[in-house]
Amino acid sequence: MSTTPGNTYTISKQIKTEYPLIDNDPHFKRVIRYARPSDYLHGVVAAAAGPGLLYAMERFAPSYVGKGGVAQTMRLGGAMGLCGGFIYFYQRSILRFYGMSENAREVQMDMREMVDKVKRGEPIYGESQLTPAMQGVAARQSRYSALFLAVLPWFNFVNHSQHGVDTAKYYRQAERELEAERLAREGGNPSQ
Repeated sequence: MSTTPGNTYTISKQIKTEYPLIDNDPHFKRVIRYARPSDYLHGVVAAAAGPGLLYAMERFAPSYVGKGGVAQTMRLGGAMGLCGGFIYFYQRSILRFYGMSENAREVQMDMREMVDKVKRGEPIYGESQLTPAMQGVAARQSRYSALFLAVLPWFNFVNHSQHGVDTAKYYRQAERELEAERLAREGGNPSQ
């Protein structure tokens, strides 16, 4: 592949969505932190559905599998339900980061979190122990991974700077807020 000055390469693809993209590869902890109460509710209902349906079927049409057979089935159903409930909960939350469902609350939370980090002088996506090359590998492996979550659960546990958004908006907002704070301290006189 030629790398002449006229060539351009796309580093990160962006899916066109109705709502704004917040992050195309959010960190696992961030997805959990931004989850709505409705996400938790849906996850709990999904987790309880498996063992609940098994119990109902056993009550209406007993299987007669013998001593301990139903208990083993319920334990397996419960474990599978917990895994499925968590994946459903996580996917509902992460799809808002991708802009695939309504995300006004998350857009505001993201702006507030990132602007506060800029004001404190911290890296907006956190510190990483990995080299930039390995951060890029991690980002490419987990970007938009939640779209395939039901088949292959793959989460981002790496802090990196490749998130598919223009981070300049955070710095501009931080500058505006710092300027407003400075003006408020000086008594609102912009000429000083």
